[in-house]
Amino acid sequence: MTSLAVIVGLLFAGHQPAQQQRTSRGALAGIESNFDQRFEKFNIADPFDLLGNTRGVYLPGYGVVFSAELNLVVTANPSPFRAPFTKQDIARLHAHKLERVPQLKQIMREMLITAATSLDNVAPNEQIVLAVSLFHFSWEDASGLPGQIVVQAQRQQLLNGATRESAIRTEEY
Repeated sequence: MTSLAVIVGLLFAGHQPAQQQRTSRGALAGIESNFDQRFEKFNIADPFDLLGNTRGVYLPGYGVVFSAELNLVVTANPSPFRAPFTKQDIARLHAHKLERVPQLKQIMREMLITAATSLDNVAPNEQIVLAVSLFHFSWEDASGLPGQIVVQAQRQQLLNGATRESAIRTEEY
């Protein structure tokens, strides 16, 4: 009986459980860089103001989450060397930012699909999420503007052209 236990023990000692696929830091870094370029080159004449680099993290069993912070419009800071913002300046800035929200959402949806096609080690049933926090100056009119936009979908649904658009959930906070 003891020799049988030793033989069974030796058989299982060589057996390793299947390793869960892991998404490498390099794969995430490439997508982060791609996202930063998309934000910065959205409109060369009137770009988004990216405030730091996009960051991604893989959460085993859940998926990949990317986050970024940006200002919808490059805006000069108030200073002693610049005339104060007038009510008309603030109203124009607000209107311009309101126009940019749908454009940002569309870019984010496209970026989600790009990430899904690039991240082969993310399981098909796991999520891909992109959260963008929007910066607002204390002096500007932020009414009607979200503080954060989150888009997410299951990777497999993003890869399926038939379900892609309806699978992407967009939330504003």
